[in-house]
Amino acid sequence: MGSLRSTADSHDRDAGAPSGPLADPAPRPLVRRAVLALALVTAAALIPLLGPSTALHGTGEAAAPGVGGIGLLRAVLFAALCIPAGELFVARLARRLPGAPPAAVPRSWAPYAACAGFVAALGLASVVATGNLVPHALGQIDVGGLYRTRDGALALLEVNAFLVAGLCALARRTSLSVWPLAAVVVAEALRAHPTTEHSPLVGSGLTLVHLTCASLWVGGLLYVLRTLRHWRTAPQAGAALLGRYARVAAVLLAALTATGTWSSLRRMPRQTILEQLTHTAYGRTLLAKLLLVAVVAALALIARLRLRRADDPLGACTPARAEVAALGLVVAVSGLLTALPLPIRWS
Repeated sequence: MGSLRSTADSHDRDAGAPSGPLADPAPRPLVRRAVLALALVTAAALIPLLGPSTALHGTGEAAAPGVGGIGLLRAVLFAALCIPAGELFVARLARRLPGAPPAAVPRSWAPYAACAGFVAALGLASVVATGNLVPHALGQIDVGGLYRTRDGALALLEVNAFLVAGLCALARRTSLSVWPLAAVVVAEALRAHPTTEHSPLVGSGLTLVHLTCASLWVGGLLYVLRTLRHWRTAPQAGAALLGRYARVAAVLLAALTATGTWSSLRRMPRQTILEQLTHTAYGRTLLAKLLLVAVVAALALIARLRLRRADDPLGACTPARAEVAALGLVVAVSGLLTALPLPIRWS
């Protein structure tokens, strides 16, 4: 009898834990997510690299040399800014959330983001150091010249800010990284509006608010979804966190819309905006960005409606994941937009 019982127990164990290809079905979703992430990153990289030729076709405008590479570097810089800013933002939202698992937090991507941002800022600084031309040799880069120009000083500020942010992340002093990240936002806002522009401080203020809200929206949603994967044992807390983020995101979207519209009207006056949206490279890229933002807003609305369903509030994660993917494309288009020539008629 003992031998038969042992044989039966062994058979039950074998039946409950199949071996071979069916033993661990988990890697298949992981592979699928990895493939989708790779496809998204590839698409986001191709937008600034291949976008200039499409945007400039038939406009009669001439782009600066290396506009595709510069657009890609700016897209990487924006993404590197969004990730740590979103982590700080969501960590603050989750800190006082009742029922949240205290130890179940995803690994921070801030060190990797700071490294990517440092490399991108260094590449952009090298372009500024050669007179806004793409350097083909180290001897062409005038590092000392960066200290003598406004754009050079701002480029150096961004390089140093990402370096400090990376050191804060490695030292686990995440609360201190808010200052170098804020320095990057200020530098980008000042860089986008030179002193020769009409009312440059107004433009810099609009860009400051716009870039801050965009960083919190994009990076915050990404970190919320990563956090929910670690809070599978606490679905109510996950739904509450997503709800808190959604309420703040609605305010961020309103601020983004207001500042983006105002900035566009400053560069494309009201009487010419419809023409320039289709006849200038800047306008075409801006139109593409507006369409993507409209898709993002629709996905956010769907997620908000699903979140209100009492039976399965976490069903909002599906449109939220699609929203993150669309926001990644928005970041890529934004990088391209900053590299293209501004419209001829702007004030």
